[in-house]
Amino acid sequence: MNSLFTKDKLQFNLPNADIEYYPNFFESNRANELLEKLKNEIPWQQDDITVFGKTYSQPRLTALFGNEGKPYAYSNIVMQPHPWNPLLQLIKDEIEEVSKANFTTVLLNLYRDGKDSNGWHADNEKELGQNPVIASLSLGAERSFHLRHNTIKEQKIKINLEHGSLLLMKGETQHFWKHQIPKTSKIIEPRINLTFRIIK
Repeated sequence: MNSLFTKDKLQFNLPNADIEYYPNFFESNRANELLEKLKNEIPWQQDDITVFGKTYSQPRLTALFGNEGKPYAYSNIVMQPHPWNPLLQLIKDEIEEVSKANFTTVLLNLYRDGKDSNGWHADNEKELGQNPVIASLSLGAERSFHLRHNTIKEQKIKINLEHGSLLLMKGETQHFWKHQIPKTSKIIEPRINLTFRIIK
């Protein structure tokens, strides 16, 4: 895997992808504070998800915040957004400075332990438009983020998403790559992930 590291930014030289990783987007004390506030203040929910005709409880808790009138649908779930709160608006503003994007929506995921996960998928829902920008902020336990190319089998990478880190996926990434957060048998603390996106 070829990568370029400059000024706290790691860029990956991958076909059909534009991915940047900022391992220290929020310093440790700030990240700790955000993790505790989000854990306690967000109205977490657990929806049923349907995959290949089978329905089961999602292996994580979720919440959606965003602009009024911008629901988000995936895997036969339609989520209606809560209005932006001051904390999420502040985080959004800081991420927008780096990403140069104007996000309408954030999907929050709470992985309570290593059994909580997110299977192979792409963030390519039609309401995200062509070449969506996805900004993913990680807080809490470090988890392994897997990416694999849809057609070039040898093209796959793992990124350890650290506490306070930001991952940006842009360009053609969602059309040519899938990603997952697999289960782990390790005993680990909770992780909160905020994925900012633009719903057209």
